[in-house]
Amino acid sequence: MTTLMTEPETTTETALATTAERIVLTGFMGAGKSTVGRLLAAQLGWAFLDIDHEVEKKTGLTIAEIFETEGELAFRRRESAAIAHALGSTRTVIALGGGAPEILANRLLLEQTTHTAVVFLDAPFEVLFDRCVLQEGAAIRPVLMDPEAAAERFRRRAPHYRRCAHHHIPTANQHPEQTVAAILALLQRSTSTI
Repeated sequence: MTTLMTEPETTTETALATTAERIVLTGFMGAGKSTVGRLLAAQLGWAFLDIDHEVEKKTGLTIAEIFETEGELAFRRRESAAIAHALGSTRTVIALGGGAPEILANRLLLEQTTHTAVVFLDAPFEVLFDRCVLQEGAAIRPVLMDPEAAAERFRRRAPHYRRCAHHHIPTANQHPEQTVAAILALLQRSTSTI
């Protein structure tokens, strides 16, 4: 896995077009997957898919409502189906839900889908928790209702993020635009891992 911590120069779609057909962003909630994903897709001229939003669109329910009415297991099944569908897309940036890599089937999908660059956006739990709680207009996420349980989830998920990712980018001290630049530069230099 490659790590990049500096702010590199940006690149263009042309440099990536022959290597990655899709870029998947993974990491705990608050890592910036949706924000960075939208910016990255816009810079590349690609589509953007947020797996949580895809599940909400298909069910007509929010993630919190699915958790409350159907339970987490039902949500995870829906999430896996959405991931499988999204991985069939090309020229697409995909933001995974924070718990997606915990599911073996999802990790296998990521591993076996060729021309897919998986990027782990990482930051310490305290930074991620604050980002989620302080986010304007956002409802508190179900798994953050109990901070201690959320911290335990983070510790449990961290190895899965590292295991399924080709690249690792620390985001704690970066603005989303810096993270986008880091992803583009890293992928440009690491075409052999895709």
